[in-house]
Amino acid sequence: MTGIPPAACLNRQVKPYPAVLLAALLAAIVPASARTIVSLDQEWSFYQGEANDAEKPGFADAAWQKIGVPHDWSIAGPFDQTAPATGSGAWLPTGVAWYRKEITLPAESKGKRVWVEFDGVMANSDVWLNGQLLGHRPSGYVSFRYDLTDQLKPDGSNILAVRADTFAQPASRWYAGSGIYQYVRLAILRATAPGKITLTAKAAGLPPASMELTAP
Repeated sequence: MTGIPPAACLNRQVKPYPAVLLAALLAAIVPASARTIVSLDQEWSFYQGEANDAEKPGFADAAWQKIGVPHDWSIAGPFDQTAPATGSGAWLPTGVAWYRKEITLPAESKGKRVWVEFDGVMANSDVWLNGQLLGHRPSGYVSFRYDLTDQLKPDGSNILAVRADTFAQPASRWYAGSGIYQYVRLAILRATAPGKITLTAKAAGLPPASMELTAP
């Protein structure tokens, strides 16, 4: 008989990391029915360049390019050996670009909290909803989200606007792209009463890890 003897397998111990245990606990206590996902990947309006007042709901964007995300506008070129991104950025263009999208809430969002989640925007992004600034995210390598609940019009259209800026170059040791280069979605969460939950995970030979959750 070849292979690892059963006794040897029994003696091999796998030590789970506390963070992994916490993730498993979260998956167990948050039911899928408490979260509705609505994709925002289609029907964006895009403009390469600066656009004054483009965050305002009444801004005229009918002439803008219609695109879907993920979207990397730099890859369209042109290639230029004098480009500020240098060879690390593939000699491709960089700078400011704008994205706008109209959002109409589904009926099941009534009485719930609504978040917009971005898997990645390169880079220095500013996000507005109906002209109200939600926040600024310098890094293009991290996902982020904003609570839209208080700015939303529940019975009408809402305008989501994103400004991305890769003007400062060189900014990376490799090609990073520009714009909303990852997926975007709405996350509609069941409203809950305020409260806190503290989770603690322990594993042999490792310090315990704790996480405190605060319900909105």
